[in-house]
Amino acid sequence: MDQMVKILLPRGRKNEENFIIVSVNGRTWKIMKGVDVEVPYFVAEVLENAEMMAEMARRYVDKMAN
Repeated sequence: MDQMVKILLPRGRKNEENFIIVSVNGRTWKIMKGVDVEVPYFVAEVLENAEMMAEMARRYVDKMAN
């Protein structure tokens, strides 16, 4: 059985969707923003890795702009 972890995704801007969809190995989760939810550990890991990659991309763009 998958180990479950509690996560809280920050709410987005007014015109953004209030959820994020994550798919892993053919299974899909629709995760609400601004609400504590329990998801399998590997789903939380996917979200964490996506945030790290987005931060790296922001740093790269900032570096290239200067």
